[in-house]
Amino acid sequence: MAEQFQKIKKKHIAIIGSRGYPVVYSGFETLVKELAEGLIKEGFEVTVYCHDHFFEEKPKTVNGINLVYLKTSKRKNFAQLVHSFKAIFHCCFKRYDLIFSVNSANGIFGLISRLFFIPSVINVDGMEWKRPKWNFLGKTFFYFSSWFSTIFYNRIITDANAMADIYEKKFYCKSTVIEYGANINESSSSNLISDFDLEPNSYYIIVGRLIPDNNADIIVNGFLQSNSKRKLVIVGDVPYKDRYADKIKSINDSRLKFVGYIKDRKLLDQLVKHSYGYFHGHEYGGTNPTLLEALSNNAKILALNTVFTKEVLDQGKYGLFFDKNSSSVSKLVNKIEKSPEILNDFIDQGIIRIKERYNWKRIIALYSNVFKEVIK
Repeated sequence: MAEQFQKIKKKHIAIIGSRGYPVVYSGFETLVKELAEGLIKEGFEVTVYCHDHFFEEKPKTVNGINLVYLKTSKRKNFAQLVHSFKAIFHCCFKRYDLIFSVNSANGIFGLISRLFFIPSVINVDGMEWKRPKWNFLGKTFFYFSSWFSTIFYNRIITDANAMADIYEKKFYCKSTVIEYGANINESSSSNLISDFDLEPNSYYIIVGRLIPDNNADIIVNGFLQSNSKRKLVIVGDVPYKDRYADKIKSINDSRLKFVGYIKDRKLLDQLVKHSYGYFHGHEYGGTNPTLLEALSNNAKILALNTVFTKEVLDQGKYGLFFDKNSSSVSKLVNKIEKSPEILNDFIDQGIIRIKERYNWKRIIALYSNVFKEVIK
């Protein structure tokens, strides 16, 4: 199918809105990496726009993917907006067949591609306008930017059925649901976790930035209120001075182990795979990439009860839930400590979920079909 499409005409897709390729700092970069590489195999030509300062070396192509480096603002809150603004003008003058944007913050820029008659598609990700880290102006900007996405882009991608429902009810816009994906980790090795003086099943784990909407404070406090003798490993931080993160890190308890960011993928996979329980407290995203990565490692999931986690975990078939309070976390921990057989239902189930719904082959095929439809 890919070869037939290529013989007809090799279409050129530009991807904007991430830090670039092949770096992986977040779910957006993971999506861009997997999608760009997959689209090449599907017979497309692909160009990814990169933040100039993230790359010491600046090759023009990597793995068959064209790379364009643009300078941007050094101010954190404006860096991506400035970069996307410059990128979409560059795309329009290059006359690509389609522009694919990630992040609803780029919603207004769809007007530019419309004026140039360039087809465009956007993945709007989560409900950025609800995140506690933004002040009133920030939330207002993201709300209207999400709305503009539904007006100016030719196709809207949401990453969960629950997110599609929100966009339809709030913005009266139907969207195409394409989830994120994950790569399955079949390895059972645990040799690296000894670097942190840990043994398999001797600890719980949290992975994610220490920001309010990931609810690390509720998880930490709930765990400390429980009767568990295991440790709680906290993987993640924030790359700036922050009162919320500092308050969590200041808690002095021998059961807590703060390890900061972990860039070694094999080490992180082992920590997740061999944990007694994997806490997931993300609140406002759709299909969260870190939750999929936990499933791909067959972790035993303990997730915040949201419409999004229920969708990913199939209403509890692939994990357990806690409510947004420390008492609920504490009760759940005590329950699985007292009756560990409860977790047996989830052994080796995560990989099954990834294979059936959240595999990259399926995700790339869905994007490929959308792009072909929009280009026509």
